[in-house]
Amino acid sequence: MGILSKGLASKGLTSKGFTRSLLLAPLLVLGGLSAPAMAEDAKASNYANSAAGKALIRELADEGLDAERVRDVLATAERQEPILEAIARPAERVLTWGDYRKIFIRDTRIEQGLTFWQENRALLQRAEDKFGVPAEIIVAIIGVETSYGRNKGNWRVVDALATLGFDYPPRADFFRRELAHLFRLEQEAGIDAATVRGSYAGAMGMPQFISSSYRAYAVDFDGDGKIDLIDSVADAIGSVANYFKAHRWQTGLPVAARARVTEDRDATLFGTEYRLGELTLEHANQRGATALSCADGHRYCFDLPGDTRVAALELEGEQGQEFWLTTHNFYVITRYNHSHLYAMAVMQLSRELADRMPD
Repeated sequence: MGILSKGLASKGLTSKGFTRSLLLAPLLVLGGLSAPAMAEDAKASNYANSAAGKALIRELADEGLDAERVRDVLATAERQEPILEAIARPAERVLTWGDYRKIFIRDTRIEQGLTFWQENRALLQRAEDKFGVPAEIIVAIIGVETSYGRNKGNWRVVDALATLGFDYPPRADFFRRELAHLFRLEQEAGIDAATVRGSYAGAMGMPQFISSSYRAYAVDFDGDGKIDLIDSVADAIGSVANYFKAHRWQTGLPVAARARVTEDRDATLFGTEYRLGELTLEHANQRGATALSCADGHRYCFDLPGDTRVAALELEGEQGQEFWLTTHNFYVITRYNHSHLYAMAVMQLSRELADRMPD
């Protein structure tokens, strides 16, 4: 099999239409949705002989892949009912920010993150220097996604992608494309499409990249000539940083600040859905919301020019309503996972890590 080259991400292989809001392996592991426990719910399928399955095999064969290999692997894919149930109720849709925060901002995850950072300090510094993404953000992403590689997912990826690609009509086209990318990865990166395991939505490795993102953004950061997000910490670190750079992370720009609001604030300014539009800090101030200043000793703060684009966000925290002003870099985190709760968890975990990391 061929090896995935360093230059793959420069070949225009992007994950257009890719939505990471469905990739919630950490929450499902915590919630007890594991493949071994649900094995009895697997149902034998005949995906390889379905019309859509045959079309997929022809498509890949036309590209030069081994049609018999694709057919044999696809024939082993099993429909997983728990995956179909889980995809319809991701945790971001049912948890408040206060509940969601308690899952990820906890002492165990922070302590494990500090250990991960200390053990990989040189790699993280090299990634920060090369891609401009802070070490604490990289560590927080890997921490939220897989607890620093401890929970990479137990589902066979081919089962997950086939189940969703053939039996989940709302996103079937998307997941069938990801299934095709999985077979391309087998040829390019030496991944065994029949055995590789990941999340219930087919995300793989320490940073939980889905197949198209693996092909588009993963990098060989340890210089061994191949890209391995399953077992190579270096490749995982470099690939997360490269993903953020590709999505236009702005080095030095804060992610978010708590906002002080007036009683007569514009009621339409804050919402529970996240969207970065044309709002600026100056306009937010005029409408009754001011970012807390770092000069006053606040933890989540920034002092940015009035023309800085921001999004106003209202969250239901443990102590009541929270008002936030978020920047372009918050938006970049939502390119990794479209949930604003996820982005807030990454930002706050990164802050906890940075504050506690010894010099």
